[in-house]
Amino acid sequence: MGSCLSGASSAPSPHNNYHDSSSSSSSRRNYSRDSSAEMRLHRVPGRVFLNGSSPFASLFCRQGGKGVNQDAILLWEMFGDADDTVFCGVFDGHGPHGHVVAKKVRDCYPLKIMEEWNSRRRGDDDDGGKTSNNNKDDILKMMRELFLMASKFVDKELKLHYAMESFGSGTTAVTLFKKGQELVTANVGDSRAVLATLDSNGSLKPRQLTTDLKPNLPRELERIRICKGRVFALNNESDVARVWLPKVDSPGLAMSRAFGDFCLKNFGLISVPEVAYHRLNNQDQFVVLATDGIWDVLSNKEVVNIVASAPRASAAKQLVESAVQAWKTRLPTSKLDDCSAVCLFFHPNTNNTPKRNTSTTVGEKGVIESHDKTKQRHQ
Repeated sequence: MGSCLSGASSAPSPHNNYHDSSSSSSSRRNYSRDSSAEMRLHRVPGRVFLNGSSPFASLFCRQGGKGVNQDAILLWEMFGDADDTVFCGVFDGHGPHGHVVAKKVRDCYPLKIMEEWNSRRRGDDDDGGKTSNNNKDDILKMMRELFLMASKFVDKELKLHYAMESFGSGTTAVTLFKKGQELVTANVGDSRAVLATLDSNGSLKPRQLTTDLKPNLPRELERIRICKGRVFALNNESDVARVWLPKVDSPGLAMSRAFGDFCLKNFGLISVPEVAYHRLNNQDQFVVLATDGIWDVLSNKEVVNIVASAPRASAAKQLVESAVQAWKTRLPTSKLDDCSAVCLFFHPNTNNTPKRNTSTTVGEKGVIESHDKTKQRHQ
């Protein structure tokens, strides 16, 4: 909520070309150059970037009340032309050009990851699989290196081709790579991934896979202060820590990691992803990736219950609509944030649902309500 208070244009910039006409002309050329590449990318089979669903996934994005929708979503099945491989993500832009940055990262980030992953796969094939990574530590090490390389590349691309747009604007990115039973999450910013799994009683419980990377987390705060950035909250929102330039009260970024936002990159803001690994088991049912427009008003458990109670094809839409209703009662004086979610399911769809003591819905007045349900066994 409230990712960025002010544009970096109010801060002194050492690069005057962020605002001059030659930069604008260059930007227009970049848009023209990218348009044909984007059209080709958007026609790739199995790649979905608009509201929709597949047999194993559902995704939905809704504009809030702050202006242009700055969220972006992605589902890419058969990622890298590999069987049982999926890449998905949500991207929450902020700043005057956050929508541009979010879409650029949505398109560029997975392509670089695919390039690096395919290169390593070819290397394994060339040596007969002798260097293939089979254990958790090796997989995590490889994926950390892969995501880090891709993140550096994306920020370099933004700075090279979208310097004006990304100087005072940026985006979060929480992404997921699934290959068979191997699940890897990579998080930059304060969007979130939550896994729904069955407990010993057969009831669904949430497990948060990522950490919301806020400026007041001890390790994040230490890095920012070492780099001369400042972290403090405003008097009228004491629970929202923000990152500020050393001597100017700008831009007030409510996260400690992001793509873009180059006005803060010398003062502690980084785009290094936090990467985690999980091996799926039969108890794991689905995972939800969502922007903070969802998590600001719904708990992990509420999100899991809403998705589990919804028809699979409309699960992400129902989750977003539930969040919209919750905003009206839980944050009635705040402008509705953009809300986006991707739900990825791990088992074939059946009419049966996991045991749960209650299902969660949102009433007419936006109040989260619980209703008793007959417990059913998930097959």
